[in-house]
Amino acid sequence: MQAIRQQLQQRFAQHWPSVQPYWQLARLDRPIGSLLLLWPTWAALWIAAEGWPGLHLFVVFTLGVILTRAAGCAINDFADRNIDGHVKRTNQRPLATGAATPRGAIILFASLMLLAFLLVLTTNRLTVLLSLPALALAFCYPFAKRYTHLPQVVLGSAFSMGIPMAFAAVTGEVPAVAWVLFTANLLWTVAYDTFYAMVDRDDDLKIGVKSTAILFGDMDRVMTGCLQGMVILALLILGGRTDMGPLYYGGVAVAAGLFCYQQWLIRERQRESCFRAFLNNNWVGMAIFLGIFSHYLWN
Repeated sequence: MQAIRQQLQQRFAQHWPSVQPYWQLARLDRPIGSLLLLWPTWAALWIAAEGWPGLHLFVVFTLGVILTRAAGCAINDFADRNIDGHVKRTNQRPLATGAATPRGAIILFASLMLLAFLLVLTTNRLTVLLSLPALALAFCYPFAKRYTHLPQVVLGSAFSMGIPMAFAAVTGEVPAVAWVLFTANLLWTVAYDTFYAMVDRDDDLKIGVKSTAILFGDMDRVMTGCLQGMVILALLILGGRTDMGPLYYGGVAVAAGLFCYQQWLIRERQRESCFRAFLNNNWVGMAIFLGIFSHYLWN
């Protein structure tokens, strides 16, 4: 019996590798990406519903965002499996070290996207239809960096698709105000992902990966500052369109202050400081959402 048990354990270890590398592959150990997606998605739900959107939609979109982001990370690492080992920040990722397999990454991506799609099926037809371009964008982003210096725009579009989907799920349509929020989030994503790309810029130049950080070059601070300024402008337009009160504008003011702090962080373009500026955007998303949440709570 002992010999049989050992043989079964060996076969299990061979065919069912440790869960940990795939947990890391999906970045479930690093929630910052999910938070950057959740804040604007929750904002869209609250604006569309003019307050609490209901438990069903809150759960669907919260779980959907987490699953979709995890799937996006899996397909991203699959696409970058041959280059991550040459980049300082990514050389310990599971596919780069061999702890996870390319086949496992594809299966993980497909499984997570299927679960997310099953959640969407509990909403309405328009939301389901909008999930299709969202899936396409999530799949295409990792490959965009090989063909264009604007992969951050593709990522921003993918990260913003939860906004029209949220409005569609709540109201059955996608009004103009949804696209104002979509635009604000797209610009914001391009700005903070440029900070992220600035961390890898030297490595990316060596291996031929494209990014807005490389495209902007010495104008990176100016361009990210302009993008952040346009985010604030879009948020002010959003506030006017939705009759927001002072609590909302207080959140926007906090976001503007954080943008200034991020520009200070990247002033010397050091890797660690650029990464800190990227991470700081979690507080930007929180400030804006809390402004929206507070507005509807007290009105």
